[in-house]
Amino acid sequence: MAKFWNFVFFQAGWFACVLGAANKQVFWAVSVTLAYIAFHIWQLNEPKKSCHLLVRALLYGILADTMLMNLGYLNFQDSWPSSYLSPIWMWTLWLLVATTINGSLSWLRGKTLLGVALGAICGPLSYEAGIRMGAGSWGSKGQTIGFVMVGVVWAAVIPLLFYWDGRSSSQSHNHIKKIQLSHV
Repeated sequence: MAKFWNFVFFQAGWFACVLGAANKQVFWAVSVTLAYIAFHIWQLNEPKKSCHLLVRALLYGILADTMLMNLGYLNFQDSWPSSYLSPIWMWTLWLLVATTINGSLSWLRGKTLLGVALGAICGPLSYEAGIRMGAGSWGSKGQTIGFVMVGVVWAAVIPLLFYWDGRSSSQSHNHIKKIQLSHV
């Protein structure tokens, strides 16, 4: 059941941040999503270990999206805090993705090639959906090359997140089991 709620809150946070950006009203979307992330960390058995994963995901995401933006592959709506960095609502989404590694995406643990393939496909599709909802646009280099570049970023990050987390499949299963039992 914890995996189900992790999926639901991930989707809700994604939609909130994207729609907030599209309407240039990210404050509440980011605030509520960060509150969920804080709750997620608080209820874990090993919050320090999870925080390390979230920080790594955040740094990777800021670097990757900022690079894609500055190289002309992506444009984002609502550029706060700086027009030279990816926006805070994207930072929040990177943190949100990291919460799924031991939740709704835990089934990918140990399946590196599948993680690469799903990252390469689902990452760009997620960006395309956000763009179509008005949260950004493909940059001056065009949609096709932007799509490919985002695919490369996401093909790399899914296995990296599992590597950075460092749990074995059995540890992850026990981690989820403990969360489920604590909510019963």
